[in-house]
Amino acid sequence: MEAFEEAVTALHTAVLTAWNDRDAAAFAARFAPGGHLIGFDGSQIPAPEIEAHLRPIFSGHATATYVWKVRDVHALSDRVALLRAITGMLPPGAEVPHPALNAVQSLIAVHGPAGWRVALLQNTPAQYHERPDLAESHTAELTPP
Repeated sequence: MEAFEEAVTALHTAVLTAWNDRDAAAFAARFAPGGHLIGFDGSQIPAPEIEAHLRPIFSGHATATYVWKVRDVHALSDRVALLRAITGMLPPGAEVPHPALNAVQSLIAVHGPAGWRVALLQNTPAQYHERPDLAESHTAELTPP
């Protein structure tokens, strides 16, 4: 694995780990100043507002925990990379991802003075309309043995 692939994968891991830790500041800190978060519900949050957006979610709700697998990381230039991943979410107390919360994530990372940061993180619900085999496969791949 090339150094940029490792760094961008580590960035993605840091973002989702911050979510799992319910740490709004750590989550937001991984974004470039002009970055954006597109949530599972289509919410569009610019980087300067991410921490304030997440803080009440983490303090007022028992959030599900991410599980994920990175599919690939591609260099788009020497300072820009695209990471694609599948994700699932474990509701509080669950050991298996809830299929309705499965998503496909796209992360565009940019390299600058502060290292690799998120320019865009987009969560797209993985509903696989009329293809239950794909939904089952997605969930199974993220389910611990």
